[in-house]
Amino acid sequence: MRPLLVPILCAVSFFAAACSPTFDDQEPLGFARTSDVTLVQITEDSVGGITKDMSYSNSSVEAALPGFTADGIQTAVEDTTEWAIAAFNSDGFQVLQVFKGKDGKVRTVHGVTHHLQGPNGERIGMTFSEVGTRRGDCRVGRNLWRGMAICKAKGARNVELVYAIPQYDGPFDQLPPNEELRGAMIQRILWTPEA
Repeated sequence: MRPLLVPILCAVSFFAAACSPTFDDQEPLGFARTSDVTLVQITEDSVGGITKDMSYSNSSVEAALPGFTADGIQTAVEDTTEWAIAAFNSDGFQVLQVFKGKDGKVRTVHGVTHHLQGPNGERIGMTFSEVGTRRGDCRVGRNLWRGMAICKAKGARNVELVYAIPQYDGPFDQLPPNEELRGAMIQRILWTPEA
């Protein structure tokens, strides 16, 4: 059942993006790998208006991101699935997933659309070689992110880039060869507030 779920979720994501007015249709077949539209900027210190001192709640997320709405979702993290607050832009397009820490603050934020920008201009859909990520800054994903590379963003200790490696079939206990890794594409940008 799980292998069938992935293609269905990909198709739903594609059609949801295609219906969004912020969808960038400069690529063939109306599919944009990256975007020139930036809804949220991720830096070492914040994700838009989300900071390490913000309390975890729908109203706090909406106050930190004017024009956005927030709602609860269940989503995958590396080792499990859990509840999070999803932040949607004014078109209803999911941009961020905000996860709760034990102290009632924000534990981490996942950027999940190509309409945001990482600390060095990284965007979801960019390849490993386009970003210039170093292999030594990466580790192998595990469990639900098996077969992915999780890499530190250049110059930002608390930002990670999650890369999917197209058609990678293992071994899953190590990063793929360089020629395969070069074509890996960012799927998520993760921000963890520094203590």
